Amino acid sequence: MKPTPAMSIDVEDWFQVENLRRVIPRDSWPARQLRVERSMDRMLQLMADFGVRSTCFVLGSIAERTPQLVRRIADAGHEVASHGYDHGLIHESDRASFRTDVERSKALLEEISDRPVRGYRAPSFSVTDWALPILQGAGYEYDSSHFPTTIGHSRYGRPSVLHKTRPLTSHAGLVEVSLSCLPIGAHALPWAGGGYFRLIPYPAFRAGVRRIIDSGSPYVFYIHPWELDTGQPRVSGLKRSERMRHYLGIERAEARWTSLLRDFRWGTIAELVKRDAPPFLLPAIDVALTGVVGGERQPRVTVALE
Repeated sequence: MKPTPAMSIDVEDWFQVENLRRVIPRDSWPARQLRVERSMDRMLQLMADFGVRSTCFVLGSIAERTPQLVRRIADAGHEVASHGYDHGLIHESDRASFRTDVERSKALLEEISDRPVRGYRAPSFSVTDWALPILQGAGYEYDSSHFPTTIGHSRYGRPSVLHKTRPLTSHAGLVEVSLSCLPIGAHALPWAGGGYFRLIPYPAFRAGVRRIIDSGSPYVFYIHPWELDTGQPRVSGLKRSERMRHYLGIERAEARWTSLLRDFRWGTIAELVKRDAPPFLLPAIDVALTGVVGGERQPRVTVALE
């Protein structure tokens, strides 16, 4: 049976994007126009129209400012997961600060949503080797930050402990759900969303998704609410590369995403992990997700599978 693809949304606002970091200082964020709630509500409606359930990786700072949005996400049946607290890149942090960040965001999201937070995604996919055991120790059961593309990107993490091509793997008891890439010859093209989704003609992108799914590999897609927000402020002072990465194709993003919702049957990442993980990961996943083995509650088990 082919795996059900996973839909995911990184819930952050337009001014928190890494491509705008050079011209929008972090200390100016509280004064910036908050637009994420309107965009996210539109996405919730579109997903409801097509019967789609997704995983929403919510920034803790957004959850603090819009707790009612987090509740609407959870009440609509979507999985609430963590995107960290303030969108800091992991490789620019230290271990203590990172631990504080992921523990704070997890506790906040669980308090607001009244549901367990099982998953984490690093800002800009900046996961590192040392971050994985910290996530496991903080109570996370899976991470979805590994982007195993052969196309170079300065912000993407390259954890040496993770399998380079396997879409579901594990390290130190933490299941890793990689973002999807399309193999073309010796290359692995990023085929999970972002600027590539907005740039590549939709029929070609859809064909690539079908190819990945038909191969029997899990497929994971991601998108941001600001990508559907055509009315967001246009920031001046950007380099050409920064402007292209952020604004290219956003005027057609909603129509394309709507087609994607319609053309495939989607589920959450937690469902993908529990249903489609290979057999050697299942004991760790069953304990992590349910705490029950053989009908009896067990202590948390960790395994190191590289």
